[in-house]
Amino acid sequence: MATLSFVCCRYLFRITIEYMNIGDKVRFLNAVGGGIVRKFKNKDLVIVEEEDGFETPVLIKECIVVSDNAMQVKNTSGKAIEKAAIALVMEKPKDEKYEITEITGGDRLNVYLAYLPIDIKSLGKTGYEAFLINESNYYLFFNYMSRQNNAWMSRYSELIEPNTRLFLEEFSKNQLPELEKICVQFLAFKKDKTYSLKNTYSVELRLDALKFYKLHSFRENDFFEEDALVYPIVTNDTAIKELLISASDLQEAMTQKSHVDKPKQNLIPVKKNKIPEIIEVDLHINQLLDTTAGLSPADILQVQLDKFNRVMTENKNRKGQKIVFIHGKGEGVLRSSILSELKLKYKHCPVQDASFREYGFGASMVTVK
Repeated sequence: MATLSFVCCRYLFRITIEYMNIGDKVRFLNAVGGGIVRKFKNKDLVIVEEEDGFETPVLIKECIVVSDNAMQVKNTSGKAIEKAAIALVMEKPKDEKYEITEITGGDRLNVYLAYLPIDIKSLGKTGYEAFLINESNYYLFFNYMSRQNNAWMSRYSELIEPNTRLFLEEFSKNQLPELEKICVQFLAFKKDKTYSLKNTYSVELRLDALKFYKLHSFRENDFFEEDALVYPIVTNDTAIKELLISASDLQEAMTQKSHVDKPKQNLIPVKKNKIPEIIEVDLHINQLLDTTAGLSPADILQVQLDKFNRVMTENKNRKGQKIVFIHGKGEGVLRSSILSELKLKYKHCPVQDASFREYGFGASMVTVK
């Protein structure tokens, strides 16, 4: 999937990181000025203190480390690269057009969202970074949004160049609920040449917050050295329609399939208003997460309550649906928290102890009303 052009961009990006350290003097590639590196904000942004004393966030790829004479570049071994090499970049005429190298097969749009943990060894505590990846020969004017209170809020709007990736934002685990529903809209075009007209795209996704706590959700990919959670937005010019299957949806699908498999008894249409069988949801943390390393008891409880609320939301319109939440006996903290959530958010839904014969003392049954 990765092309030579894309791989080269990633390689140069890593070189820039390796050569740059806090305290280094840098020059801006596409702007006048420079300064001293004070800190790294994330994988793509560095904080530079300019001559006037102000600290400015700058893209790492827009900086180059220089010596005091501004004509030699440092590397990790302390040696210098020939000044002619840096002169090719620093002395480029400002009116010279930037040449975009097109890749074979790049005239079909392939666009992705990617999420990376800042510290993959501490999934329960670490924050995350979001990137947009444009694997095509087109420029994209895009808008990245999240849905809040039945309305959309723009989180990042920008122009992304062909065959590049762009840092969107950094967020904490506490902000994951804000990203449950996201949308990416974009318009594709080329500069100074003819091209095939593309559709405008508006793709909505629903992110499963639990995936951000599971190590196996982050996988090897063609765009980062690190494992990442990658969502396709458009593949070969076709927008992806997300298929997020919940346990309740699966139960309903299986029920409907059993109806279809039965031979028809007559041709009289039957109303499909049969209530699905009881849905069982196991809230034991080992059923929700691969590991609890780094998670406090409060973090674990929050993951369990997030699952409870998600199931209740998915079934809120299924009147009469019975849902058994298996929480275990334990010290009763989870059960008490579930009862509190029901009183606060789902007052119309009665709750009772589930069948002792089937679940022991560790389950509660909620009926959707």
